[in-house]
Amino acid sequence: MPLSGPADLLPPDVPPENLVLVAVIAAALVFAFTNGFQDAANSLATPISTNSLGPRAAVVMAASMNMVGAFLGEGVARTISQDIITPHSGAPGLYVLFAALVGAIAWNIVTWYKGMPSSSSHALVGGMLGAALASTSVVNAPDVTDSFVLPMLLSPLIGGIGGYLMMLAIMWLFRRSRPVRVARKFRMAQSVSAAAMALGHGLQDAQKTMGVVVLALVLTGYQHSYTLPLWVVVAAGISMSLGTLTGGWRIMRTLGRRVIQLDSPRGFAAETTAAMVLYAAAFIWHVPVSSTHTITSAIVGAGATRRLSAVRWGVAGNIVTVWLLTLPGAAAIAAAAYGLLRVVAPG
Repeated sequence: MPLSGPADLLPPDVPPENLVLVAVIAAALVFAFTNGFQDAANSLATPISTNSLGPRAAVVMAASMNMVGAFLGEGVARTISQDIITPHSGAPGLYVLFAALVGAIAWNIVTWYKGMPSSSSHALVGGMLGAALASTSVVNAPDVTDSFVLPMLLSPLIGGIGGYLMMLAIMWLFRRSRPVRVARKFRMAQSVSAAAMALGHGLQDAQKTMGVVVLALVLTGYQHSYTLPLWVVVAAGISMSLGTLTGGWRIMRTLGRRVIQLDSPRGFAAETTAAMVLYAAAFIWHVPVSSTHTITSAIVGAGATRRLSAVRWGVAGNIVTVWLLTLPGAAAIAAAAYGLLRVVAPG
């Protein structure tokens, strides 16, 4: 008697690719979870390192604002689902998405373990490109350039310059104030700027998970448009918020203390600058940018106003190296995962 495979256990009217669809959705939510703990440091490192917020309060605040941010837009999700790759419909396209998510998840876990800030956004896009190139899927090269490559290059540059200029403005405005009083005021202000940063993280990063899920639904015919169902928004927001609640303390040490010893005015300048970049990218241009790259460069920019030697450039160089390796690293893992799937998976 032949052994039954998973598809044989389904009722006759259930397409076999439904199993793959469920696997893709589950993997997308796992990615959102790893995104949460990988990027928790983005909004938590600065207020915790400056003692503006306690660790527990900061984590709860960030998780809550991540959830709120998930409901505030869908432009980035449309970009991820439409402008990066065009997989084949049905199970072949779902295999591409599943392999892409495997590459992104694996990269998030490795860099989290090493305590290095890494972009979940770049890991996801790298995974999508790697899996697409390993298959016969179309890579939308012009759209990738406009919607991903240019924002990837410009957002850290804008974050660094913006953080530097905002800190210069703060120094000028409060030049006659007592440093102790200024520090006290900005410790209070950081509660707002950290919340704004966490909201921007939820706005940007939760939508990337939503975009993958919606693309999977379109490939299987469950949707004919790229609108976001409410359940997708809720699931992505909850998954990422739960990831944020688990922390990410290794990366917080790197961002909050190892790159530069922050004070509260510089933490406020970095968070405010990064939040503004994330909002503009999501609401005006509808492009995905890395919250990790943006806040890290803003921290370096704000810290450089003290003196250039205050920045630990060796640590910053290691972070940049991880940034450069993220896209090809996730792409390579995704390509290998796709090759394995094509060997062991039906269809």
